[in-house]
Amino acid sequence: MPERLLGRREFARTALAAGGAMLLAPRLWAAQPAVELRPMTGDVVPIGPAERLERIAKAQRLMLAQGIGALLIEPGASLTYFTGVQWWRSERLTAAILPAEGDAFVVTPFFEEPSVRESLGIPAEIRTWQEDEDPLALVAGALSERKLAGKPVAIEETVRFFAVDGLRKALPGVEIRSGAPVVRGCRMVKSASEIALMQKANDITVAAYRHTRPRIERGMTPADISAIMNAATTALGGRPEFALVLLGEASAYPHGSGKPQMVRDGEIVLMDCGCAVEGYQSDISRTFVFGDPAPRQREVWNQMHEGQRIAFEAARVGVPAGTVDDAVRAYYAKLGYGPDYKLPGLSHRTGHGIGLDGHEPVNLVRGETTPLAPGMCFSNEPGIYIPGQFGIRLEDCFHMTEAGPVYFSEPPPSLDRPLG
Repeated sequence: MPERLLGRREFARTALAAGGAMLLAPRLWAAQPAVELRPMTGDVVPIGPAERLERIAKAQRLMLAQGIGALLIEPGASLTYFTGVQWWRSERLTAAILPAEGDAFVVTPFFEEPSVRESLGIPAEIRTWQEDEDPLALVAGALSERKLAGKPVAIEETVRFFAVDGLRKALPGVEIRSGAPVVRGCRMVKSASEIALMQKANDITVAAYRHTRPRIERGMTPADISAIMNAATTALGGRPEFALVLLGEASAYPHGSGKPQMVRDGEIVLMDCGCAVEGYQSDISRTFVFGDPAPRQREVWNQMHEGQRIAFEAARVGVPAGTVDDAVRAYYAKLGYGPDYKLPGLSHRTGHGIGLDGHEPVNLVRGETTPLAPGMCFSNEPGIYIPGQFGIRLEDCFHMTEAGPVYFSEPPPSLDRPLG
């Protein structure tokens, strides 16, 4: 799915308020649970302590190579990735500090310690602070005890300013560095166990699509369709992350329109849906027509389908990620779209990284020089959008291998067979 200004849950709560994909209450008949479906997650193997310790060891090697003393991480995907801790961000700081050598430690409010410990998946000391204490002073003290106060501290790139500012005040003279080279150096390349979890998430989303599409009826709203999709996803064992549904003209705008929408004969249905399994996400888009397609709809669908194929073929180990986007835009320009990011055409990047976050570095976008490497995972979604008319987006994610890209979900063969 294209870049969102909000997180996916926030997007689902706030976007398209006037009749779009997810805010209107679905009719009861559309929201019934998919009782005939069964969970597909019986064979899922969660990430275990051994793999998390391997991740920390890799991060420590990267820190030592860069002269970094420690890495500070707030709740979110990176905290889960390294420690297993599943927590949220509030005005009360909970954070993990990974030292370049030795065990990690976690700082959290005293009354939250039992809850934080529940999901802790590695050996780590938990240091607590009371409501009248400064948590960053606690971090500074721990770094001093470990003789790391004089070394640079790396900050995971989503950490909030108050935490960085507080650390500077608690540890005057500390050198603050970006933690992106360390965190990305670990998270961008997925292990076989991570790829297996992502495969399961994609399999569930495909199965939910197969359940949902035959149940779409004339007059349904986006909320009706989303409810069916999310119910199916849940029944199949996935945790729904988003179910964006765009109907008719709204499909021309990647994240839709606030105008009321309903299913009509001969109009586009664009669905962009994903779920998580053990935190690892899928992201699949399908576009089809309710009823008989018009020649122009079929033509643009085929053009976009070819754009997706070109992107897949361009993704090869060692090439800069941006060249995948370049290949698609060159093809679209020959068709008269664009040029560049102009409309009609492709107004967003060709793809984004994906894993524990639905959007992760790096992206398949112009100018991105990071070379593709085995284990990297991306979406492939070079949509075509024609303002005032309709848009087509097909999206399938793939992971890189030594031999080239491998899809998690296979692209549909034709507009008449939008789910294969």
